[in-house]
Amino acid sequence: MAITLAELARALDAQLWGDGALRITGAAEPAQAGAASGGSAVIAMAMAPQYAAALAPGAAALIAEGMDPEALRLSGAVIVARPRLAMAGLTRALDPGPEIVPGIHPAAVIDPSAEIGEDVAIGPFVVIGPRVRIGARARIAAHVSIGADSVLGEDALIHAGARIAHGVTAGARLILQPGAVIGGDGFSFVTPEVSGIEEIRHTLGHRGDLREQHWVRIHSLGGVRLGDDVEVGANATIDRGTIRATSIGSGTKIDNLVQIGHNVQVGRDCLLCGLVGVAGSVRIGDRVVLAGQCGVSDNIFIGDDVIAGGASKIFTNVPGGRVILGSPAVKMETQVEINKAIRRLPRLAAQFAELQKTVARLMQKD
Repeated sequence: MAITLAELARALDAQLWGDGALRITGAAEPAQAGAASGGSAVIAMAMAPQYAAALAPGAAALIAEGMDPEALRLSGAVIVARPRLAMAGLTRALDPGPEIVPGIHPAAVIDPSAEIGEDVAIGPFVVIGPRVRIGARARIAAHVSIGADSVLGEDALIHAGARIAHGVTAGARLILQPGAVIGGDGFSFVTPEVSGIEEIRHTLGHRGDLREQHWVRIHSLGGVRLGDDVEVGANATIDRGTIRATSIGSGTKIDNLVQIGHNVQVGRDCLLCGLVGVAGSVRIGDRVVLAGQCGVSDNIFIGDDVIAGGASKIFTNVPGGRVILGSPAVKMETQVEINKAIRRLPRLAAQFAELQKTVARLMQKD
C-alpha cells in the first residue's frame, strides 16, 4: 500500500513539513530508510532525537514535536505529539493485511443454513457449520473452521488455522491470529468420592488414606462471548463455560499462548500478555493488565485497573487499582522490599557465621 506524505499527516491528524506529494511505500528504522528517490520514500521512524543521527539526508521521517526537520535535512516530515500513538496510525495505514481474495473460494465448505454477510472474503478449505452467521466484510483465511450456531460480527479478521467451536458469539472487528482456539471444552472433572485435591484444600496439605480415584468429565454446555474489538493472539485458547458462557469484554487484547479457563469473565479494555494462564471461574474487571507469565488461581476476583507485573502468581482476590508483583503476588512496593531483603541474605549469613565463630572463641576462653 502507498499513500502520500500529506495523506499520512491527515490520517494521523499531525503537522506536515516539506514535500507532501512524496509517495510513502513503507516504514523502516532510520538507518535503513534512505533518501527519497523518484518521488517515493520509505518513511523513517525517527521519533526521538537519539534516532535522528542515523537519518540519511533527503529522507522522509516521522518525528516528534520539538525536533527540527530542516536541521535534519529531510525532504519531508510528519510531526506528531504522541509518537507511539502515531505508530498505531501509521502501521494501520500501511498494513495490507493477509491477502484473501474477495468472495468465497470454491474449496470452502459452507453449510447451506449458514448466513454469510455482504462483501466477505472466505479462503480455501474454510469449513463453516450449520446456522453460523458471518457479518459483512469479514475476512476468513485458509483452513479456518467455525462450528454450528456461532456468530461473528462485522469486519472480522480470522487468520489461517484459527478454530472457532460451536456456540461462540463475537462482536464487531474481531481479530483471531493463526492457531487461536475459541470454545474448546473446559478442563473440568470430578471424582465419585472426595478427591485428594478437595481434601488438601481443607487440610492445607495433610493427606488421609491414599486410594484410587477416577476422574469423571463435567461437560461444557456454555459457549464463549466476545465483545467488540477483541483480539486473540496466535495459539491462545479460550475455553467454553460449563453452564454459562465464558466472556471477554469489548476492547480486550489477548496475547499469544494465553490460556483462559472455563467460566472466566474478563472485563473491557484488558491486556493479557503472553503465557498468562487464568484458571476457571475467575472474574477480572475492566482495564486490567496481566503481564507475561502471570498465573491466576481459580474462583478469585481481580478488580478494575489492577496491573500485575511479569510472572506474578495471583492466589487471592485483588482490590481495584492495585499494582502487584511476585509469587505469591503482593503490592509491588512490598515485593521490591522483599527482593532487597533476599539480596542481603548472603551478607547476613556471612555475618552470622562470623558471629558464631566469635561466640565459640569467647566460650573457649571461658
